[in-house]
Parts: sequence; C-alpha cells; structure tokens
Amino acid sequence: MIETIPEITNTKTAAIGVFDSGIGGLTCVGKLIELMPNEDIVYFGDTARIPYGTRSKETVLRYAKQDIAFIKRQGVKIIIAACGTVSSVAVSHKGLADADILFTEVVTPTAQAAVASTRNKRVGVIGTSATIKSGAYAKAIHGMVADIKVFGIACPLLVPLIENGYTERDSVVTRIIVEQYLNPIKAEGVDTLILGCTHYPIIDQIIEDYMGEGVKLISSGKEAANAAYAMLTKANLLTDKATPGTSRYYVSDSTEQFIENAHSYLGEDLNARQSIVELANIEE
Repeated sequence: MIETIPEITNTKTAAIGVFDSGIGGLTCVGKLIELMPNEDIVYFGDTARIPYGTRSKETVLRYAKQDIAFIKRQGVKIIIAACGTVSSVAVSHKGLADADILFTEVVTPTAQAAVASTRNKRVGVIGTSATIKSGAYAKAIHGMVADIKVFGIACPLLVPLIENGYTERDSVVTRIIVEQYLNPIKAEGVDTLILGCTHYPIIDQIIEDYMGEGVKLISSGKEAANAAYAMLTKANLLTDKATPGTSRYYVSDSTEQFIENAHSYLGEDLNARQSIVELANIEE
C-alpha cells in the first residue's frame, strides 16, 4: 500500500500531476522541468495496461478516470493528461476532470501550435488508432481555422517499438515502419506534422529524416507543458520555492524497466531530482 498525500488543489506548494498510458508522457515532464525547474512533479505511467490506443472509448475513459483519481490522491494543483488517446476522449468529455482542479489535455494546445505553424494550411497528424479515429485534432484545428486540410494516419506499431527500446536513429525496423506509415502524409505535402502521441518525440530524428527539413514537427507533450505553465501563471500558482523541485514517479508494472528507459525521455539521471520510483495501486 502506497502512502498518499491529502488532496491539495489550490496551493503553490502542491505538485504538478502528469499521467500517461506508459512512459511517453515523460516527454511532457522533460519540458515541465525545463520551464519550471523548482516545481515538484508527480508522474503516473499505466505500464501494465499499455497501449490505450487499441482500446474502446469506454475503456479508455474508465482507465483515465482511475488514473486521474490516483494522481489527485498525491496532492497536486494541476493535472496533465499527457496521453494523446486519453486527450482525444477528454476534449469531448468535459466531465473527465473535476472543476476544482486545473486540467489540460494535449489536443487543444497542440492544435493551436499547429495552426500557428502551418503556412500552406496542410497539417498531418500521427497518433494511435483511437486518437486518429476520434478525429479530435481535425475538429480542434477546424474550430480555429476552417480551411486547413488535416491528414491523419494511425501508427499502432510505434508505441510498442518505442516502449521496447527501438529508438535509435539507425534502428532499421523503426525507420521502415515510420516510412510505411508516413508515406501517405508526406505525399500530401504537409508543412506541419503533429506528433499526436507523447511517445513519438523520442524518435523525432527518424521522423525528421523521412519527412525532410521543410516539415515542422509539433510535440504534443511539449505543447501540453507550455499550456500548463500558462495556466499556473494565470492562476498565480507557480511555486515560490527557490530550490530545485523533486519528482515522484509511479508505474503500474516493472519499476526496473521504467528506470532503465526513463533517461531517454528526460535526458537526465532520475536521481538528479531526488526522484523515487514506486509501483502504484490505482484500485484503492
């Protein structure tokens, strides 16, 4: 049984809460640390039930509610759904997070960044099957600029490849899969590509190599971190601490594998922020 902290939703000293279906949400955490190095962070990766992208909408919603409940029990002032699949559900399910706590998903801020980026009004989106099927990014973009053309492709094999360490730039299998998936989008002449899953920035060099220098990649995890920073600033909830923040990481399966892979996402040793990694029980 993990000892939890009472819910705290309106104090500067509370942590930033982040959750994902696996460890891809660490791309968001890395940006949070860059933007707000003095903030404490609580992260939950539901590694026992990954991938979410192949699940039904009802199952994704149930998992997301459990994830949010766990994060809230850790005492946080904002929750970031750093998962493209969950976010695609969240934008159409406004009751996912309680009104008493700040909340952001990745779709809305990422769509805003893509609209600001594109010059030829042709935007590509890659994500899990559930994310692409939802049409969430296209709806969000068209709600901002109606005449932008959006081309979405599901890439179901990328998350398992990334979670299993096939992330090096010269990984032959990953390069082949990326080429197969992205060929139709490249053929459409997009100038902006949304990485609609927070895992994908880990292989952004492979994606850049195939798409070419003229295509701007938009990281959903980084854009969610930027949105969280803006929200905390507006609510006057940024920490007053002058000392570096600490991080607590929870996973639902294999802490060892998490620790082994985390440095690829964070670009730092977990111990650098006095981090702890524990196995979570989300069914309390």
